[in-house]
Amino acid sequence: MVSLLAHAQGLVYTLLSLMPSNYQRDNLQAMLGLFLEARGCPLPEHSKVKSASALSRFLNIYDWSTRSVIRTTRARIVQQILSECSKGRKPCLQVIIDLTTLEKFGKFKEFKNLISVYNGKRGLHLVVVYLVVGQWRIPWNFRVWRGKGTTSPARLGIKLVKTLPQSLTKHFRVMILADTAFGSVEFLHAIRKLKYHAITGLSRNRKLVDGRRLKLLHQRGQQVWLVGLKFPVSISWYYLKRNDGKKEKRFVLSTKPLKSSTINWWGKRRWQIEGWFKTAKHRFGLHRFGQGTLLGVYRWLVLSLIAYVLAHWAYLSTACDDLPDWGQAAQIAVQACLPQMVMLSIFWTLDKKKIVRE
Repeated sequence: MVSLLAHAQGLVYTLLSLMPSNYQRDNLQAMLGLFLEARGCPLPEHSKVKSASALSRFLNIYDWSTRSVIRTTRARIVQQILSECSKGRKPCLQVIIDLTTLEKFGKFKEFKNLISVYNGKRGLHLVVVYLVVGQWRIPWNFRVWRGKGTTSPARLGIKLVKTLPQSLTKHFRVMILADTAFGSVEFLHAIRKLKYHAITGLSRNRKLVDGRRLKLLHQRGQQVWLVGLKFPVSISWYYLKRNDGKKEKRFVLSTKPLKSSTINWWGKRRWQIEGWFKTAKHRFGLHRFGQGTLLGVYRWLVLSLIAYVLAHWAYLSTACDDLPDWGQAAQIAVQACLPQMVMLSIFWTLDKKKIVRE
């Protein structure tokens, strides 16, 4: 797996080559270095090698192609995932869709229409597509949900699924995993039209065509007809332990006929994205953006996700028998991909010690 670390290094060098000047290349390295400190607070003012104003201009003003950075990163990701595909039966690609809130306080005049309250949380609400295949964990795409009265999270989820590249979908059996918010009739019909299978959460009060509520079912795994759906679905449920120690009954829907135990297994797999949300926020500062422009916020989110990918590749390049130590993985990524930042950081530390002694 050492070659995987080399590919991470190659990705960084390619991204640096996309920058229009040496000055911007240095800024990009500085920002990635901040994110890869993996302390959850990669603010520009914490940089040891660049001023906060320089990094702010890099994110909000300077002309470099964010789209090219995204395309290059995705191409590398696809290349690496496909290189791990074995011959024979197609492996399963888990496409997990969920909504997360990047909580924010204060006023944001430039993008106040994007800040709203959802489930008691005020902030920027992202619908995220997260890919899982084998040991790979990749945040693939996101859209901002603008609040009530706008395009629903379910419709945004459909748009995101449609952006999955054929280079991936034709090599895998695609399984869509989503929360209750994505179990709408429109979402399920769209997924079926794309010829994918879906496992989604389901409200206990959803109606069957015979007038009953879902909560009145007693047999797991049975096929039922839900109001509004043009095809039967399989229903099961499991009990999720809450923080207060009580168990909550969670219903799960499968568009593919499966055993109840299999449906429950897939239904629980959706929770993988919740762990990633915590990692992305508390390790790689996804929610710590404080930029004054939409472009600055967008670039912040993109660079944060790229930093996670680099750390994830660094983790996979080790034995990876245990749960990830994201601090260690990020340090490996910095040493392999940003040696210049390591040296500058060392010089900064030595200068600081010299000043203190004097």
